Amino acid sequence: MTHPGVLLMRALAHLPLPWLRVLGSGLGRLLFVLARRRRHIALTNLRLCFPGWSGAERTAVARRGFIAFAQSFVDRAWIWHAPDAVVRQRIRLTGALHELRQPEAAVVFAPHFYGMDAGGTAIMQQAVARGGSIYSPQSGAATDAWVRAGRERFGDVVLINRRDGVKPVVKSLREGRYLYLLPDMDLGPDESIFVPFFGVPTATVPSLPRLARLGRARVVPAITRMTPDGYEVEVHPAWPHYPTDDVVADTALMNRRLEEWIRTMPEQYYWVHKRFKTRPVGQPPVY
Repeated sequence: MTHPGVLLMRALAHLPLPWLRVLGSGLGRLLFVLARRRRHIALTNLRLCFPGWSGAERTAVARRGFIAFAQSFVDRAWIWHAPDAVVRQRIRLTGALHELRQPEAAVVFAPHFYGMDAGGTAIMQQAVARGGSIYSPQSGAATDAWVRAGRERFGDVVLINRRDGVKPVVKSLREGRYLYLLPDMDLGPDESIFVPFFGVPTATVPSLPRLARLGRARVVPAITRMTPDGYEVEVHPAWPHYPTDDVVADTALMNRRLEEWIRTMPEQYYWVHKRFKTRPVGQPPVY
C-alpha cells in the first residue's frame, strides 16, 4: 500500500461502520468479477471440501467470501486507526477468557477466518499484556510499516520474522508471551505432513503441536466471526492433553476442529489461498 493509501485508511477510520461495510460489499462484488484467478482458486477449494454442494451453492458462498474479504480489509481502517473506545465497542471478546489471563504462555490457535486481524487486536487490547506473532514482511516499505504498526498497536507485541525460524518463537513462549498462530496454510512440502482436511490429504505444517511442546505452552483456540456490529472473538478452553507424542495425530486433530468451525461460517474462511497446492506424490495438481 502506498503512502496515499495509508492516509485514505486513516480517513476511512472515522466513517460509521455501516458505511464501511457497504463500501466493502461493493468492492468485494467487483473483485469477484475481476479477480478471475482468485475466484477459480476459491471455487476449486470449495469443490474439494464440499463435493455435495451444487455449483450454485459454491458460487454463492465464494461470492459472499469475496465480500467478507473486502469488508475485513476496509475494517482495518478502524481496527488500526480508530480510537481505543471504538475498537473495544466493535470487537467483542467472549468465551473462556480466563485462558488468556493466566501467567503461563499459550499458543493461541487462530485459523484464517477473515476476522483474524480483529481477533489479534482484541486479544492484545482486552486480555493479554505480552504477546507475539509470526510475521511475513510485506512488499513495499509503506505497506510493511502500516501492517506492523497495526499489529503492534495494543499491548507489548513482538513480531517474529518467519525467516528467523523456530528459536525466537520458542524463546518468546518460554518468556511467558502468548503466541497468536495461524498455522492452517499450505507453505510447501518442507516440513509439512499430509493429514486429512475435509477428507482431502493436505500438506499441513505441524507448527501448532510442535511449538506448543517446545514452548511448554497450552493451546487455546480463538475463532473470530464477522458480525453486523463488528466482530466476535470466541475463546475456547485449552485443549486437554495436547500436544501428545504423536505429531501426526495432533495435526489431524487441529484440522478436524477447524472443519467444525468452518462449517458454521464457510463464507468467512480464507478460500482464496491455494490450500491444496502441494499434492501427495503421484497426484495431479488441482488448480
